[in-house]
Amino acid sequence: MKVAIKKNILREEDRIGALNRETLRAHGVTAFNLIGSPGSGKTSLIEMAYRELAGKAAMGVIEGDLASDKDTVRLKSLGMEALQINTGRGCHLSPLMVRDALSGIPLDAIDILIIENVGNLVCPVSFDLGEDAKIGLVSVAEGDDKPTKYPLLFLEAEVVILNKIDLIPHTDFNRDSFYLGLRAINPTIPVIETSCRTGEGVVKWVEWLMKNSINRGEF
Repeated sequence: MKVAIKKNILREEDRIGALNRETLRAHGVTAFNLIGSPGSGKTSLIEMAYRELAGKAAMGVIEGDLASDKDTVRLKSLGMEALQINTGRGCHLSPLMVRDALSGIPLDAIDILIIENVGNLVCPVSFDLGEDAKIGLVSVAEGDDKPTKYPLLFLEAEVVILNKIDLIPHTDFNRDSFYLGLRAINPTIPVIETSCRTGEGVVKWVEWLMKNSINRGEF
């Protein structure tokens, strides 16, 4: 006879994620968990948002990578509050990593916190870091089949960013196929098409951030 034992192995992670959310809310900070593949343009998208938000809202960033601090150095050079987490072999940020990092971010000085997760469309989706929303980022260069191959991200995310649309004429990316796969998984999720190279869609991306911020009435 088989005995089924059911236990939420993520219970402790969920508890810490909830604590992170309480801390962020206490300081009036909205957090977004940005999830995308390596090279999809996560850091570039953050950089564009930071420039567009200048004078409207203050942004901070937690950068997640296996190694190096290149992206953090890049963002700090703009004047942004940025903190690096290196996971070594870890394929995602954990709620505890983020909790430790929050002590190094001046939360009273920012309105929006972007958590740039480790480049991965799978592992980061299952963990609540204390964010108010997950953002799914895919680029044209990755192909149009990502929603079909990695459905959980597109079920959990509040918005999808389709980046590098300036490359469509130079690739086999099929918009109809992309949207057909996406809508089969999540019929109502909004999509913002962007190009960090041309600036197309960046204003819409920033408007979404501001609209979904807990401080939106003050912007």
